[in-house]
Amino acid sequence: MSKALPLDLAALRAAHARIAPAVIRTAQWDNDPLSEELGVALQLKLENLQRTGSFKIRGATHKIDRLLASGARPAGVIAASAGNHAQGVARAAGLAGLPATVVMPLNAPLTKLQACRALGAQVVLHGDTLEQAADEARRLAADQALVFLHPYDDWDVIAGQASCGLEMLEDAPDMSVAIVPLGGGGLIAGIALALKLQRPDIRVIGVQTEAVAPYRHYLRDGRLEAVATGAHTIADGIKVKRPGELTCRVIAAWVDEIVTVDDNAIAEAIVTLLERTHTIGEGAGVVGLAALMQRKIALSPSDRVVCVISGGNVDMSLVGRSIDYGLASSGRLMSVSVVVSDAPGHLLRILRSVAGLGINIRHVEHRRGELHVPVGMTEIILQMETRDSAHQQELLAHFAAEGLAAKNLVVA
Repeated sequence: MSKALPLDLAALRAAHARIAPAVIRTAQWDNDPLSEELGVALQLKLENLQRTGSFKIRGATHKIDRLLASGARPAGVIAASAGNHAQGVARAAGLAGLPATVVMPLNAPLTKLQACRALGAQVVLHGDTLEQAADEARRLAADQALVFLHPYDDWDVIAGQASCGLEMLEDAPDMSVAIVPLGGGGLIAGIALALKLQRPDIRVIGVQTEAVAPYRHYLRDGRLEAVATGAHTIADGIKVKRPGELTCRVIAAWVDEIVTVDDNAIAEAIVTLLERTHTIGEGAGVVGLAALMQRKIALSPSDRVVCVISGGNVDMSLVGRSIDYGLASSGRLMSVSVVVSDAPGHLLRILRSVAGLGINIRHVEHRRGELHVPVGMTEIILQMETRDSAHQQELLAHFAAEGLAAKNLVVA
């Protein structure tokens, strides 16, 4: 496929300059613990610390700036989004003095919905998918003479997102690998152009969620994969079933590899980011880190990796579940079932055994009278905090030595 595209390096740098007053040049952090763990020099581009909580404000700001520079002054703008593009459009429109309407799927996270309203946008909830919301946004745009702002399939939006890539290379001129979340493709298209137009040798790798991965085999055979109806992922920000034509052109020409990760890996990455950087990342924002942690990307010790954490607008109801999963997968949370005689003193014996190994108990539950528990016996379920997997094995061995039949209910 031809690499001739309407954006050159000068256009990308001009876009960066235009939006500079409205966006933050986010930190690009060397993370020594993660670098040591993964065996490669790693920087995290923390777009979760960007205004409105994601990179999306870059493209939205540039699109609106170009719209006004053309002499047009529409009645307002409208966008369809699961949340991050909507927030970017709401803020950019507010700064430009334009009314903004955003159409979001009915299942959009409450935190993102509330954030859009707080930024002054009118929120319309419609459909079960981003694609259905986009169709409704286009209908409203036609009915109300509003300008529809596409979240990714627009050269001005792509140029705005490219500012992230320009900053990445300026802050890591020796970088060799860029790892970028991939949904509709606006971010990776912009970053790929910003990097490859200066350093064609840099590998650009996109990461999708396993459940929604239309680009999964695109670089191999040029075909987009159909996404199953009702497909679910905690990475709602990249739950895009209808990739853009423009982004497909850029990805085909400039992206080197696409990998996928599942929701369990994403949840673990949310916890890891929280622990290592003391910042929060949403599911879509941490898929690149998840791919690194799952060793989905072939790297050499000499590589210099920059991984984009693209957003931090996490659904707070998900945080607790993600933390528990992350603790369990790293051997720090354990649930054990022990069946003992339903007689005084047995629970105390078990608790003393646990305490003797320096294990903290979070929750104790008794089960008796259930079909899987023999008459005269009781099942005790303990949820405990342990140091690591070896600590858990020590407890199970201790129970076995005491003649107690224990079953680990959480196996990472």
